[in-house]
Amino acid sequence: MAQPFFFMDLRTGDLEVSRRFYGELFGWTVADVPAGPVTVPMFVDADGPWGGVTQLADDDDRRPQWIPYALVTGLQDAVERATELGATIVRPRVDLPAGSVIVIEDPEGATIALWEHAPSASRS
Repeated sequence: MAQPFFFMDLRTGDLEVSRRFYGELFGWTVADVPAGPVTVPMFVDADGPWGGVTQLADDDDRRPQWIPYALVTGLQDAVERATELGATIVRPRVDLPAGSVIVIEDPEGATIALWEHAPSASRS
């Protein structure tokens, strides 16, 4: 089986602490990448962004965590199958220019994002 994860998202309580930690530990670079009218902090390398960094709001009770993105074909079908198997939706569908994402928790509470590329953004 090919690598099932194609993107990672770090949810952190302190962006600057995480930027410094991963930069010093692995040499990873967090750059502010333009995304429409705003910039988004993302892990980048020579091939471009490979992961996002999201600052948790002060009133967000979630713990910092890494969320892997699994590529699926037929996002709605994948979510229906996941819920049949006991998953719960923790973030409803978000449609972006590059694709659509739904975040679920498996029956044990582990979080994973299901991603489907937009037809015009499909990659081989």
